[in-house]
Amino acid sequence: MPGQQSRRSVLAALAALSLSGVSACTGSGGRQPRTTGTTGKSTTRVTFWSALRGSQEVVAEFNRTHRHIQVDFQQVPSGALGGYAKLSNAARAGNAPDVATIEYPQVPGFAIDGVARDITDLVDADLRGKLLPQALQLTTFDRRVFSVPLDVEPMVLHYRTDLFREYGLDVPATWDDFEEAARVVRKRAPDRRLALFPTDGMTQFAAWSWQAGSRWFDTSKGAWNVSMADAPSRRVAGYWQRLWDQDLVFMNPTEGARGTAQIGQGRLLARLSGAWDAGAQMNAHPGQAGKWAVAPLPQWDTRRPVSATHGGSTFAVTKDCRNPEAAMEFISWQVTHPDALRARLSSGTSSQFPAAPGLIEVGRKAFDRSYYSGQDIYALFREQTRLIDDRWTWGPRMTATQKVMQDGFARAAGGQGTIIGAVHEAQRGTMPDLKALGLSTTAHSS
Repeated sequence: MPGQQSRRSVLAALAALSLSGVSACTGSGGRQPRTTGTTGKSTTRVTFWSALRGSQEVVAEFNRTHRHIQVDFQQVPSGALGGYAKLSNAARAGNAPDVATIEYPQVPGFAIDGVARDITDLVDADLRGKLLPQALQLTTFDRRVFSVPLDVEPMVLHYRTDLFREYGLDVPATWDDFEEAARVVRKRAPDRRLALFPTDGMTQFAAWSWQAGSRWFDTSKGAWNVSMADAPSRRVAGYWQRLWDQDLVFMNPTEGARGTAQIGQGRLLARLSGAWDAGAQMNAHPGQAGKWAVAPLPQWDTRRPVSATHGGSTFAVTKDCRNPEAAMEFISWQVTHPDALRARLSSGTSSQFPAAPGLIEVGRKAFDRSYYSGQDIYALFREQTRLIDDRWTWGPRMTATQKVMQDGFARAAGGQGTIIGAVHEAQRGTMPDLKALGLSTTAHSS
């Protein structure tokens, strides 16, 4: 059982900092676990909020196979559509669910706010041993764990095999190759482009910067050090700015009618996104079966290949949880048990890459390879996951950072700025939020 948690302890765990203490409930204090009589035995009830598809099926299977714990599930909007605001409001009111789904970039913020409790003492050696260290590292700060990974999504290159053949393109191994392929497509098919720079894609830009060696945030020397416009990020921004200035890529939102039409009409030959996007492609464009394949992300240096993640979710135990041990039993089952993944996949096609290697074969067997002409995409995902640079840390206010950056990207697409200008704006916009939290901060662009 973890000890009494406070904002001071969370900040100390994240960056060896201090702030005035704000108490958070733990399983050992105040309210008692919710129990109901069941033939002379008690049943602990756990509340669970998630926007993930298949969660209802997962909960139903857990409840069917567990008598001493029963889960009450509520489907909530995705974080960007109000799910995170709902969770924050509930935590302020003292009635957050016991377990909540949080995407990787938001974990530090919910930890600092005291919504996601420190669960280090509840993540035992058995669970740690079942999870990819690259995934668990993203939810661990100064050796303290604040959520448990469900999946880890290496960024890969999804590409149209038929159109690559038509234009005589090889799969690009480097970013220089990628640029040359973009020139060929622009010349031979003026209405088509190799790729899209997503104006709603802070997470994509983060992954490209991450792969190039950037460290937007770190917590060394007792402070949040921010360097979003460092040399690797400037390199990435300059690269995409050049492709945009020379009309070699599209630049618009990937979500919405326009982005969907670009793929559906065959105007976009490739997508740079997480492993999960293979299943999303199948669901959105079933008529393009047999026309797509997946390849590794292009590299800056093929002698030292590096990958990064794009997407992925985790499960946190909240400060209002009345029985953290029961909540963790549900979470552990959900992220490591084959029946949990089978239940999730029963809700529809998915290519999520499990954070627990023991479940990879379950996902592989359930995946219909015919859409990708028999390609074993899970083998590729496994290989790329090993290449994820584990030195990346997300910042404490990524939702706000994301909005500022994406607003800047949209202006750049309209000729009212540049990609690197949007990154600088995001850094400047991030600093007041961090200082308002009472965090010690430094800012660099080198």
